[in-house]
Amino acid sequence: MFRNREDAALQLARRLKLLTLEDPVVLGIPRGGVVIAAVLARELGAELDVVLSRKLRAPYQPELAIGAISEDGEVYLNAFAHQAAGVTEQYLREEREHQIAEIRRRGKLFRAVRPPAGVTGRSVIVTDDGIATGATMVATLHVLNAQKPHELIVAVPVAPPDTLEKLRPQCSRLECLLAPADFDAISQFYGDFQQVKDEEAVRLLRESRAREQS
Repeated sequence: MFRNREDAALQLARRLKLLTLEDPVVLGIPRGGVVIAAVLARELGAELDVVLSRKLRAPYQPELAIGAISEDGEVYLNAFAHQAAGVTEQYLREEREHQIAEIRRRGKLFRAVRPPAGVTGRSVIVTDDGIATGATMVATLHVLNAQKPHELIVAVPVAPPDTLEKLRPQCSRLECLLAPADFDAISQFYGDFQQVKDEEAVRLLRESRAREQS
């Protein structure tokens, strides 16, 4: 159990400090992942940025990811996606358009305070406050692998074992503090799991950018 996202990130940072990293950059998946990423970047002396992948929601269970879409529009679907109630080609098309619009909205918001960081040839650490199905992370890793990083490290506080196995082939290294078999939701492993607002994520990016430029 973690007290909050900062506590989880500090524990994760202690593990990552043992690695030899090449010009590291930490990429957080908004919004909770930006809190984790900001702490990791601060502790590792790394650059901070965001990745804007979004999950594709199940029709009657919006917390369930049937897949994800990346910042460049690439769609990844979980194996069970077409078996989920209410999933049709029309639904997928409309959900894709909705999430693309949200990616663009967030892009304007976050890129106003920090331009995209280059990842080619660098140690890239991708993080979130936890992983459930892994759909959003898989979409993110597809995009990042195409940009030829030196290495691609997935670092998260908690994820179920089956999701971790799905992610291992997609990255160079996977660091996860907790991998419980009785995983129901990310929030069950945090004492404080308040929703992170856009304004908080923007503030963290702005503060990190100021440190990098000082």
